[in-house]
Amino acid sequence: MKETLKLALIQAPLEWENPAANRAYFSGKISSISENVDLVILPEMFTTGFTMNATPNAEPMDGPTVEWMKTLAKEKNIAITGSVIIQENENYFNRMLFVTPEGVIGKYDKRHLFTLAKEEKTYSPGKEKVIIDYKGWNICLMICYDLRFPVWSRNVEGYELILYVANWPKARVNAWDILLQARAVENMAYCAGVNRVGMDGDGYEYVGHSAVYDGLGKLITDSLPEEEEIKIVSIDKEHLEKIRTQLKFLNDKDEFQLL
Repeated sequence: MKETLKLALIQAPLEWENPAANRAYFSGKISSISENVDLVILPEMFTTGFTMNATPNAEPMDGPTVEWMKTLAKEKNIAITGSVIIQENENYFNRMLFVTPEGVIGKYDKRHLFTLAKEEKTYSPGKEKVIIDYKGWNICLMICYDLRFPVWSRNVEGYELILYVANWPKARVNAWDILLQARAVENMAYCAGVNRVGMDGDGYEYVGHSAVYDGLGKLITDSLPEEEEIKIVSIDKEHLEKIRTQLKFLNDKDEFQLL
């Protein structure tokens, strides 16, 4: 178990529907990290951008991107997470993968599909909330539009870190900032969000604002960057336990069950 977890947030432009080019790009970025980090976080659909053109871009779970993640995680002794387009049982999923150095693969399928872009017409929704146990940290996996739905992310499991990977456009980036902070405060957990930058193939612009907030909603990254950047930040379990002990807000949470 590690009391301190070091995160690397890679805020990046993405080559539209070009998995090989994006894997090569992220290989270079990950290799450039000189610090010893525990977890590298990539954006939503990091091999393609947020495309509804799933058929030519989807991969199986034994495809090149999963193998790339496994190889790089083992080689660099880090965990890697981000979402990709996965085809499984004749369905397409916007799937967040969490690959450890030991080759263990956690997976979360995006529950809230973005109807404004007709994502639900192409992809199947996830049905299960996923908590990963990594180095003694309970980590909740979420994708982009999930950020707008606090009931789904409600901290009934006692997780310490919630991750959101995204393609969240510039036009609504103010909501991204507010909601990341809100999810941290209401769940008394670290909240990390990794968003892309640049233009996508549908003409939407992205300005990042990748960030980490502590369990009181304090921004612990030093800025909200709008350009290509790697942010390194450490999160501390003792700090989280201290505020949870002093302010027992989670003890007063409403009891409910999602049907």
